[in-house]
Amino acid sequence: MNLLRPNGNDATKTFNRSKNVVPGSGICSRCIDGCKGNCEIFKSSFRGREVIYPGPFGDVTAGGDKDYPVDYSHLNIQGYAQGAKGLPNGTEGNPDTATFPAVDVGTEYGWDKKVKMQLPIFTGALGSTEVARKNWEHFAIGAAISGITIVCGENVCGIDPKLELDSKGKIVSAPDMDRRIETYKKFHNGFGEILVQMNVEDTRLGVAEYIRKKHKLDTIELKWGQGAKCIGGEIKVSSIERAKELKRRGYIVTPDPTVHANEQAFKDGAIKEFERHSRLGFVSEESFMKEVKRLRDLGFKRITVKTGAYSMVELAQAIRYSANAKIDLLTIDGAPGGTGMSPWRMMEEWGIPTFYLQALTYQFCEKLRKKKIRVPDIAIAGGFSLEDHVFKAIAMGAPYVKAVCMGRALMIPGFVGKNIGEWIKEGKLPPTISEFGTKPEEIFVCYEELVDRFGKEMKNISLGAVGIYSFAQRVKVGLQQLMAGSRNFRLNTISRNDLMSLTEEAAKISGIPYVMDAYRKEAEAIIDGK
Repeated sequence: MNLLRPNGNDATKTFNRSKNVVPGSGICSRCIDGCKGNCEIFKSSFRGREVIYPGPFGDVTAGGDKDYPVDYSHLNIQGYAQGAKGLPNGTEGNPDTATFPAVDVGTEYGWDKKVKMQLPIFTGALGSTEVARKNWEHFAIGAAISGITIVCGENVCGIDPKLELDSKGKIVSAPDMDRRIETYKKFHNGFGEILVQMNVEDTRLGVAEYIRKKHKLDTIELKWGQGAKCIGGEIKVSSIERAKELKRRGYIVTPDPTVHANEQAFKDGAIKEFERHSRLGFVSEESFMKEVKRLRDLGFKRITVKTGAYSMVELAQAIRYSANAKIDLLTIDGAPGGTGMSPWRMMEEWGIPTFYLQALTYQFCEKLRKKKIRVPDIAIAGGFSLEDHVFKAIAMGAPYVKAVCMGRALMIPGFVGKNIGEWIKEGKLPPTISEFGTKPEEIFVCYEELVDRFGKEMKNISLGAVGIYSFAQRVKVGLQQLMAGSRNFRLNTISRNDLMSLTEEAAKISGIPYVMDAYRKEAEAIIDGK
């Protein structure tokens, strides 16, 4: 398997000139003095640190494309010709009752006070990135009408230009956070919830106190990390005054906008953007338990945790500490992840890939179960996009995994729907869309369904939200079909037995039987007439 990653990628708008590349370095095998570019070394020779990040900032989402030795494509789903697990009590499984539309794909999470979702998926953290800010209406309403949870990511308050702080540096007014919460709540149908993430800077600003007092949110999430990077979140700003403002608020801003050389470079046009970074968090069981208690004392009914693709030690800490603290949902995000502007090579080369991380998660959860320690509900994130991924992640982590967190896959439909609306107004629908019609009710297969649900309110539902709802319905039906084929009519009947490994290496890592061994004992007994 070729795991080479040349020193060029569309994410960084770079490419290798040569067709032949040195495997170890990614440098063209014949590098010519006088080459006009545009590999990463070439571009970095004059743009420097700028080339670390995917771009253009604010207009793209980027996900790592490293080809790992083993991933979820190395698993297949088992199908059966008999049985019907999970049908309503008293319902006999037969061809008339065991139909795929009868499959219930709803799920729930929470230690005591459960949150029900109509689908076992929810959004990744949509925080301070420009993509999240300017598309929030589409993401939030789309998630709300689909009956799933949306995660409002870190630093939303801290970067708000209209943020007001008191003399102690605590939030008095955060208009953008208000907008985000109110947009979701307006169309919330009782399924899913909006939960807000909190990092070091958010804690210092008093985000928890603000959203609990003003918006009465029930849930808050502690951010330990993510699968895309091992440092804090970052954004870019194109104004030096804005950069200085963020530095005054306590953020790490690079290059330092107060240094004369950088001010002059900005005036010259060499520096076009400044980066705002979050601080690294430091986790200990004592500080974690103390913070959980503080948040519960503020009135939060549920506390969730998001962790990333750190070492096996941090994974064990996240699971055990969350069990001890009775955390309501632990989201474990594997490499390569990514929705915002993580450093590209970090996204490619850092962290434990999702498949391996989930295998370890299952092993640790089993150890706790055998010790009679209750395991918190778990969600898995890191590169999932469609219904087969959802099935495999839930089955591989059964019975602990309750949902899959999707980043880019739930953002893209928002972009598509939004752009369809703009193209309709401009009369510039591309052929890929106009073949289905020229009006929303012709193009979106679920449009009239939403009209029936919302009536006159439909005018307040963006086409980006309709796009997300349409995508969610595709995942729902696809998952129903996969579940029916494996004779699972409720999500909680899915088990690890419903998967097989296609390679012996995948079997070794995951503990899922190799295809030539799965159900062999039962099959041999039939052949032997027993």
